[in-house]
Amino acid sequence: MNRTLGKVSIVGAGPGDPELITIKALRRIEQADVILYDRLVSEELLQYARPDARRIYCGKSPGLHHMSQQAIHRTLLQYASAGQHVVRLKGGDPLVFGRGGEEALFLQERGIDYEFIPGVTAAIGAAAGADIPLTHRGIATSFACVTASRAQPESGSDTGMIDTAGNAVRWDLLAQSVDTLAIYMGVSQLQQICSELVRYGRPSVTPVAVIENGTTSVQRVLTGTLEDIARIAGAAQLGNPALIIVGEVVRIREQLQQIQQQARTMIG
Repeated sequence: MNRTLGKVSIVGAGPGDPELITIKALRRIEQADVILYDRLVSEELLQYARPDARRIYCGKSPGLHHMSQQAIHRTLLQYASAGQHVVRLKGGDPLVFGRGGEEALFLQERGIDYEFIPGVTAAIGAAAGADIPLTHRGIATSFACVTASRAQPESGSDTGMIDTAGNAVRWDLLAQSVDTLAIYMGVSQLQQICSELVRYGRPSVTPVAVIENGTTSVQRVLTGTLEDIARIAGAAQLGNPALIIVGEVVRIREQLQQIQQQARTMIG
């Protein structure tokens, strides 16, 4: 590799709480010449950057992309080719619905060195912040992370919805094969997701939690069942970013809250 080229660190910033970032990721922020950061990255983390580091916002929200993925690729290449150390800072983990693999392939094909630095993904972080274990002895021995981003009805399909890449979201398989589902980017499709899961055999009384702004000071957690969670979330005007958790593990949160309430009552 040409030694005059820089490198790109593709870094996970965690689910929202800035204290959940790894030490290695924080060091890369401190060392960076250029930082390209996403919408869900805590502004507090950018305070660790050098005063002379260039900060470039490239966030994406539903229906609004500040910078296209192609433009992000070009920007990474531009600064790395100029010998800069570039940090691509992403919410959660860069390899879990973070397009980190796409960026690495683009860079590698052009001779740019890169590294992955993992972060706490939303399924892990937001669930913990809401007191929900994704697995629990005797209740759940498996979980799956699924994206329902921009899901739309698939014409002529018997499997329900398709994602932005045109791949079918196999609710028919997921409904009964996995104990816990952690569904990203699905709030706008919540009613349809619930209907698909019930359609393919998940009981309508299955507990569901929706976690808005997980691990942050403005976190909200709503719970219900596949039958009523869409109505509950709609009434509360719950929005993005939010994670949906489907499964019996949601009941653990309820048990923990009951114990906490009992403890407070005894102390009071």
